[in-house]
Amino acid sequence: METLDQAAGRTMTATDLADVLRTAIVSGELVPNQRLVEADLAEEYGASRGNIRVALSELSVEGLVERVQNRGARVRAVSVEEAVEITEVRAALEALCARKAAERITDEEIAELRLLAEQMKDAVDRGDRESYSEGNQALHARIIAISAQQTAGATIQRLRGQAVRFQFRLARQPGRPAVSLPQHLAIIDAVCDHDPDAAAEAMRKHLESVADVIRSSNP
Repeated sequence: METLDQAAGRTMTATDLADVLRTAIVSGELVPNQRLVEADLAEEYGASRGNIRVALSELSVEGLVERVQNRGARVRAVSVEEAVEITEVRAALEALCARKAAERITDEEIAELRLLAEQMKDAVDRGDRESYSEGNQALHARIIAISAQQTAGATIQRLRGQAVRFQFRLARQPGRPAVSLPQHLAIIDAVCDHDPDAAAEAMRKHLESVADVIRSSNP
């Protein structure tokens, strides 16, 4: 995905700008409550003010940006309570995706998920939280892709973006990978075994665990 620095210096359409800003918010490059000044964005990306407004409006609909009267736009901050609710909705949608993935998965995709499981185990053994976090994101993305549930996938992407601050906080917790690894392995085993019920339940339990950790965190 293109970063803000990579996008700078080329002409940006409204769609381009929305994609770049969305990526920056989801990745944490743009932080909650950070102002998004139309004039600054226009100068940086060579985009018209009209295209910038369209892009910000699109991100506002997605819940990533909010407009404050007389103060313009900023990256929307999400409370602990809302982050928990978002994660619970994700649990329902990703459980559906895990169920469908278990029904559809091919032998080639099974080999891919098994390899990813070994890479995640290795990352935990080495204490490499960054690699484990990358594997975590890759696993969720691959299960959604295998499920072929495009509507659910698009909704999940928007929800993840809204709660990204809590995802980063969770990923940095000492010992968290060792706790979540067995949950991820249970998801992989169920999907690869073509067991839809077990896959859905494993995904639901995993994301309920995430919601519990967020719920117990400080704002």
